[in-house]
Amino acid sequence: METIEIVGLVAATLTTSAFVPQVYKTWKTRSTRDISFTMYSAFLLGTILWLFYGIHHNSLAIILANGITGILVVVMLLLKIRHK
Repeated sequence: METIEIVGLVAATLTTSAFVPQVYKTWKTRSTRDISFTMYSAFLLGTILWLFYGIHHNSLAIILANGITGILVVVMLLLKIRHK
């Protein structure tokens, strides 16, 4: 594996894991009042586009980061809908 791909995987791990505390807190408190549905929806669209980009370029870091982040964003959106 090339060094730059390792850098990409580390970056992907850090940026993707940044969403975990917010998902966990929202899951536990069931408070979504301060979560913007519009922001997370736009972010999900961007994440999906990045995922397609990563697949096109066969970049493991981009695919993993955006695939996992997309799942976390979907969870946040579902929590927002469920706990209005």
